[in-house]
Amino acid sequence: MKSLHLYPERLQALSDHAERLIQTQQFAGIAWQLEHHGTIVTHGSIGYVDHARVKPVSTDTLYRLYSMTKPIVSVRCLQLIETGQLHLDDPVSKWIPAFASQQVLTGGGELQALHRSMTLEDLLTHRSGLSYDFLPECVVADGYRRAGLAADGGLSLENLVGILAEHPLAFQPGSRWYYGYSTDVLAHVIERVCDQPLDQCLQQALFKPLGMIDTGFQVSEDQHHRVADMFGQRELGEVDNGSRTANELRPMNVQNSYPLSADGNFRRGGIGLYSTIPDYQAFMGLLTHGCAPDGNPLLSAPMLDLLWHNRLSAQQMPIAIGGKPYPGYGWGLTGRVMSDPSQSTTLSGVGEGGWAGAASTYFWVDRQRQFSGIIMSQYLGSAVPLGQDMQSIAYGALCHRPTSPD
Repeated sequence: MKSLHLYPERLQALSDHAERLIQTQQFAGIAWQLEHHGTIVTHGSIGYVDHARVKPVSTDTLYRLYSMTKPIVSVRCLQLIETGQLHLDDPVSKWIPAFASQQVLTGGGELQALHRSMTLEDLLTHRSGLSYDFLPECVVADGYRRAGLAADGGLSLENLVGILAEHPLAFQPGSRWYYGYSTDVLAHVIERVCDQPLDQCLQQALFKPLGMIDTGFQVSEDQHHRVADMFGQRELGEVDNGSRTANELRPMNVQNSYPLSADGNFRRGGIGLYSTIPDYQAFMGLLTHGCAPDGNPLLSAPMLDLLWHNRLSAQQMPIAIGGKPYPGYGWGLTGRVMSDPSQSTTLSGVGEGGWAGAASTYFWVDRQRQFSGIIMSQYLGSAVPLGQDMQSIAYGALCHRPTSPD
């Protein structure tokens, strides 16, 4: 008999790698935490959280999650499906009528009628046909950029979704995986169903029972000092030309696109949350076993199994963003799912999954091995694959340990 064991000597490579990245000024600060069978096996931090690089990273540092907001919003939708208030095959137009009249903008510049209605499953799996501002060679993305969607953090969620409904889709719903504003539209559906602003929906159903006391769409003024400053090479809505091979520690001010408070009006589905490593680790526990820390179930066992199944066809895999593929990965109902390790370029395993954020935040959950990890930094448009590299290093510490012979 053999069991998997995390070897401390190999885990040291996490710190070594993070230190090299800080010394070569690829990032200002990096923090990480790994859990195995429900126990924190290692955590650490290095570097600084401010532009002057004098304030060290700490356990209570607040990070802009960007797209790591998506899995949280998706889980709230799954809870509503469990109570019969929503269904995977519900047409989006049932809740947001403006989506009934959308069309598809073909590569030749022609408008085409929908073959079928966009559904909630399309939103959850990013097969809605919606795009993102930063995606290259996408005519629909050009329209988003002209409308300034990513740049305007003062735009209400309702108005953002209204503008999206006025634009054509990039593809027919269900036809391909294409990253975009799907979770923002999903978030507004949740608001309609719950008859509450998104922040209140999430607070009552997830943040409070999970003990995520530092997670939300705004940060009170007396806590602004805890928020890590942003570095980066491009704004959120700026097209990534993929030409950079290294990072430059250029200070960025993202207050307009990702405000700290905005009088409580800043809410999104695809981005927007602030959180800490301990808070997000609590959410990762929910994705592992479906329960709050006190044992109260927040997702049923069948739903938990369902959300971890890859829902993409072979033709729709692997997922890719802006021409960059994620080999071996499909998509479940909350994030990426490793479906074909024979194609993977990252150490992983069947069923491992999670997601990442534009500012170099990253997490994974491996239910089979009861192994999860979270990496946090604040760098927009990184040319360095921080999360994937730290995941591979972490998996490199997971080894067989033979039991003693009888």
